[in-house]
Amino acid sequence: MGSAAHIRDFIHDNGPLILDGGLATDLEAHGAKLQGDPLWSARLLHTNPQAIKDAHYRFLLSGADIITTATYQASIPGFIRHLSVDSERARELVMSGVHLAKEMVKTFDSGQTCPLVAASVGPYGAFLHDGSEYTGTYAEEMSVEELKEWHRPHVSCLEAAGADLIAFETVPSIKEAEAVVELLRELPNFNAWLSFSCKDDKHISDGSSFMDAVKIASKCPQLFAVGVNCCPPAVVEPLLDSARSLLRPDMSWVVYPNSGEEWDTEQGWQTSGKTSGWNPDLSHRWLKQGAALIGGCCRIGPAHIAELRQQLKGASPAEQS
Repeated sequence: MGSAAHIRDFIHDNGPLILDGGLATDLEAHGAKLQGDPLWSARLLHTNPQAIKDAHYRFLLSGADIITTATYQASIPGFIRHLSVDSERARELVMSGVHLAKEMVKTFDSGQTCPLVAASVGPYGAFLHDGSEYTGTYAEEMSVEELKEWHRPHVSCLEAAGADLIAFETVPSIKEAEAVVELLRELPNFNAWLSFSCKDDKHISDGSSFMDAVKIASKCPQLFAVGVNCCPPAVVEPLLDSARSLLRPDMSWVVYPNSGEEWDTEQGWQTSGKTSGWNPDLSHRWLKQGAALIGGCCRIGPAHIAELRQQLKGASPAEQS
């Protein structure tokens, strides 16, 4: 894994960096049955790793500079419980998420700037599989130390597997953000971004202000970016505005919203009409606000990322060759 300075230099030399979109979205578009699965796309690390590699490749072809591993809902207890494997096999499966992504990056590399691999780490609520990554209610009954203990084993596996960086994603609570910051202090070679799930244009999902969330992230030198993901695109600009004075000079915003639809635990993704949908034109506003990493989350596929790439950086390397 590169140093923090290396990551920041990469952003400076190649930015803005285009992230991929919703990995599960693309997997489902190509036949994977993931809805209702407590492991979500992470199950395919065990049952169909080639499908994951193919999805990574489609996002690389679309022009992504960073691809994110299929480990959002991967954990050692989760694999043991839902796949009936032992702890050693569970660790291997967590690490395989990084290995698959790095294999595809190596295959895709054509001598130009090599894309990076971000190891996805979902919140504790993703393991619970009850939608609580959009509320953070579980954190009320847990200590910062308990949340650190939860994350430590699979984060260590991702570090050992050689990810370029770690993406702590869809974090809904201040307490879990504090746990991430403390955990990173134990892992001095780690470099990461931290992105929050948000309930509106001023607050993260547990009701805490986005300002307070950014304040916590800014205390951690290993976090080179902080921001939001899996929120409606329309709330991104006011969220970033609300906390712009708290961003460290050497930090960037990371932004990857969903399609603008809302998640219903019983009916899935629903169009509410209350928020505007995906619009790559918005990325120019986020760029002016200091976003250096921009992509998409749920319901955003390779075609959306190709359009975003065209907006911000022109044709992808695949289109140029």
